[in-house]
Formats: sequence, C-alpha cells, structure tokens
Amino acid sequence: MNAPRPLKLGLTCYPSVGGSGILASALGEELARRGHEVHFISYERPFRLPAQAPRLHFHPVVINDYELFKYPDYTLPLSVKMAEVARDCALDVLHVHYAVPHATAAILARAMSAAGREPRVVTTLHGTDTTLLGRDPGYGPAIRHALQRSDAVTTVSGWLREETRRLLQVECPIDVIHNFFE
Repeated sequence: MNAPRPLKLGLTCYPSVGGSGILASALGEELARRGHEVHFISYERPFRLPAQAPRLHFHPVVINDYELFKYPDYTLPLSVKMAEVARDCALDVLHVHYAVPHATAAILARAMSAAGREPRVVTTLHGTDTTLLGRDPGYGPAIRHALQRSDAVTTVSGWLREETRRLLQVECPIDVIHNFFE
C-alpha cells in the first residue's frame, strides 16, 4: 500500500503575537515537520514563524494605499495572493484562521481558481470573529456566507461552536478541536 502524498497547504493568520497567530504558526511548523508543504500568506511574516525551515514558505501580501479609497483594502489583495499561490504551488487546502477577512478572501480565491484546481477551504474560528463581528450587521452576513461555503469549519471550544451557530445561524458542521492540535 502506498503512503498518501504530502499535502500542499496555504495557511493564513494574523501575524501578530496573539493566540491565533501563534497557534497557526505552530500548526504550520508541525505540518512541515511531518513532511507537508506549508505556504503562509499574510501581510507580514507571522511572529513565531522561523525565517528558514524546510517546507515552510512565506508569501507577503502587498497592500496599496490608493487615494480613491479612504481606507486601504486587505481582503482583495489577500484573495488575489491566495489564488496566485494556490495556482503556482498547486495547493490542496487553504486553511484560514479568522473569518474576517481570511475566510471571505479564501472563498473568493477558490472562485478565481481554474476548474478542477480549486483548493479546499478550512476555516478555524477563534472567538471575536463570531462573538463581536458576527453580531455586526456589516460583517455577520459575510461571515455566515464564508462559513457556509467553507469545506470545513473548526472552533477552539464547544462554547464557541454553539455561539457561532446561535449568532450566525449557520447550518454547516462545525468541529471542535481544543487547542487545535496534539
């Protein structure tokens, strides 16, 4: 029997010192250690991501500041970079931490992918994307849309899963993975 081939994953998180960025970096490092190819896609290199490590790659998202827009947009440049990396590196999965803007960007990136080459989208919720932004009428419907179109949704606690279902009225399965790995 042949061993399954290593996966090629795109991983997007906030690169700061917060818990989700640390968790995503640790997950990426462990997946790379196990032989998978991991591509981090973000506006900065994640705080805990080593500068040089086998099978770990970083793809920066360039955010331009156009005078036409009052605020610089991150979602569209992120989705374009995700689609580019998915195409160029033949990604199997886009795993995003936080619904806003990462899951919405991943859904758009998948839609931009060539037929038959669309990466799966896995969304991991960490809290405020549901409990704060999910209540906001300017974000809630977009979060619900992204979750409903993700191939898998995970949360870090049972309470967060139930709160996500209650606030966003999502019908997709939501798996709980405490502390996410190990």
